[in-house]
Amino acid sequence: MITASAGAGRPMPAEVRWMRRALHQARRGIGRTTPNPLVGACVVTDEGVVVGDGAHERAGEAHAEVHALTEAGPRARGATLYCTLEPCAHTGRTGPCTDQIIAAGIRRVVAAMGDPSPRVNGRGFSTLRAHGIEVTEGVEREAAIRLNQPFLTTVREGRPFVILKAAASIDGRIARAPGERTRLTSTAANRHVQYTRASVDAVVVGSATVVVDDPLLTVRDLYRDRPLLRVVLDRRLRTPPHARLLSTIDDGPVIIVTDAAHLATRAEQRRGLERAGATVVAAEAPGVRGALRALSSCNVQSLLLEGGAATHAAAWAEGVVDCVQLYVTPAALGPLGVPLLGGARWSLASLVDLRVELLGPDTFIEGYVHRPY
Repeated sequence: MITASAGAGRPMPAEVRWMRRALHQARRGIGRTTPNPLVGACVVTDEGVVVGDGAHERAGEAHAEVHALTEAGPRARGATLYCTLEPCAHTGRTGPCTDQIIAAGIRRVVAAMGDPSPRVNGRGFSTLRAHGIEVTEGVEREAAIRLNQPFLTTVREGRPFVILKAAASIDGRIARAPGERTRLTSTAANRHVQYTRASVDAVVVGSATVVVDDPLLTVRDLYRDRPLLRVVLDRRLRTPPHARLLSTIDDGPVIIVTDAAHLATRAEQRRGLERAGATVVAAEAPGVRGALRALSSCNVQSLLLEGGAATHAAAWAEGVVDCVQLYVTPAALGPLGVPLLGGARWSLASLVDLRVELLGPDTFIEGYVHRPY
């Protein structure tokens, strides 16, 4: 397997260069391809000339390989196709990519990784090999896995990929006191949050956040291709029908996830929320994990868990957090403030692929909870 980067001063291997080009293409679909994965492709001749590029940009539209082959036309014959994920060999909303790869006369396919979804899972590679096409797998595999963590988490674990987002003071507090709305971050940091909201499938908060902060949870100042799903985890159905996010149903649906016991005993609260435009769903299992599984039928592969303190702490304790995005402000709130993650013991040093960025006076820290798999 070729490593993700070449050593200092050495030229980058050609296969890495072309796969990185395909990965760049794949990113064009961020925020738009669910429930499909992000996929990019390029067609390269033996002389090292790129004759076709492609990306899967929306579910139901042509796949990346098809776009790249179409652009290449007859120049694809005898060339190499680089793709970030195993080509499909089944008919879904579009036809099998393997059929078009074979028909185009591609000599070799280089893929970053296999597709573990039940309908593919090696069938694409075996179909290509059965037709005499050479297949190489594993080039830039880790980068491809990182790119498709939401898709892979949904396939393997039956729940969305969870990004825990929190704003905290320099002394690790997220509010001055329980139940007190506390603004911490700068304009630059707040705008950065909008980029993440624009790229995920849903934003999730607990009912306490709705009661205390009354947020809109919309994407502001940025274009988003699809409506943003807003989700409230509300076991006791205490979300008020006059909550501000229910006044913005035109910006995206609102789902209230509760448990079956409270749903059965609070019929009037349910009717009030539904009249306000919300969809009320009962989770089949307790806890945050059960609530996340209840979203599986809503085409949610990635979500931004924005709070509040109890919801963050519960998600962390249940082991369903995959990535942490922390905005740290230089102000201190003192020992009476509400601690991040409910005071749970954890360390930034435990995060993988840690990244730090300055946003005005604030510091943005991002890291994965576990290594890609």
